[in-house]
Amino acid sequence: MNFDNLAIGVDTEEIDRFKSYSDRNDPFVKKVFTEKEADYCYSKKIFYQHLAARFCAKEALIKAVSSLLGKQYFYLDFEILNYDSGEPYVVFCNEELKQLKVKISLSHSKINATASVAVFLGE
Repeated sequence: MNFDNLAIGVDTEEIDRFKSYSDRNDPFVKKVFTEKEADYCYSKKIFYQHLAARFCAKEALIKAVSSLLGKQYFYLDFEILNYDSGEPYVVFCNEELKQLKVKISLSHSKINATASVAVFLGE
């Protein structure tokens, strides 16, 4: 079995770390999250829980995609959105990544957020 065209990534973060980003114009927020992501997170009562989960997703994606393609990628190369059902999905903001297929899962407790991704290159 050959897994050369498959990569996985996982990340976990403490949610409280994101409480301090109450201003959506914070340089960290602008560096990591797209406008749509910020709109979604800051529309929630516990905004920092959603920031943490999306940050985890982006970290997991960076690990998987950079490993798979042998090149470094960054936070704004990906956008984590949700279908109406609540299921998260990935939008690639970097044209060269649109060839990839991704499955993503986000979760959180009161203390931690986590994300896992599987990235596939090919048909």
